[in-house]
Amino acid sequence: MGMGSAGPIDLAHGTVSPVNIPAWRNFPLIESVARHPAVGDRPVTLAGDAVAMTAAEHRHGAARGHKNALCLVVSTGVGAGLVLNGSVHHGLTGNAGHLGHISIDFDGETCPCGARGCLETIASGTAITRHALALDWQAPLAPLTADAAGVAAAARTGEAAAIAAFDRAARALAAGIAATAALIEIDIAVVGGGVAQSGDVFFEPLARHLRSYAAMPFLKELRVVPAELGPDAGLVGAAVLASAGTSPLATVLGHSSR
Repeated sequence: MGMGSAGPIDLAHGTVSPVNIPAWRNFPLIESVARHPAVGDRPVTLAGDAVAMTAAEHRHGAARGHKNALCLVVSTGVGAGLVLNGSVHHGLTGNAGHLGHISIDFDGETCPCGARGCLETIASGTAITRHALALDWQAPLAPLTADAAGVAAAARTGEAAAIAAFDRAARALAAGIAATAALIEIDIAVVGGGVAQSGDVFFEPLARHLRSYAAMPFLKELRVVPAELGPDAGLVGAAVLASAGTSPLATVLGHSSR
């Protein structure tokens, strides 16, 4: 059985501590699931949700056939996963790819993770909505429709505040993608999550800003494309990783804690 969770995760102890879910700090997810009667003796594996999405897009989606790729989930937060030399890269603790928590604004606001100026504080759907409201965007029936989808709808009608909010987020995300590409030389960035459902109001400024930030000659072929697998990508990826047995520490813990 495979699972994906917002992180950070701790494979050694089978726990998760999602930045945006304070009540789940150090939550024993593997142990809790492994003890459920329906699981039986099945092995239980754990990965970060963006890593799971990356596994899915690399096996069945937009990153298929690419040996080096960055896959992002842009939603209430910003997460990412890496494909290096043809394989999903987990990192030593399973937390490789926390692109949302690199600092791109030294004087920016404090992130829930404790750092300052994180990409997530600018490029997430929550941040897009917050910035649009700060620019006097008036959401219909606010606050019920005050979300990134509502901002996207307003941007499609040409509302300046909504367009500016998406442009700011896209610029920040482009800077993060370009920095990653310069460091590890990826050739494609796949973007999924709720914000990616906004379509051209998000991807057009993202591609435009990426051309500015990815300035080195070896980055000129870098492409950014929408994810192909939609909201089920994390589920598909969790199954892919479980079938490959790529979270051995979490699997062992799940059984030893029963």
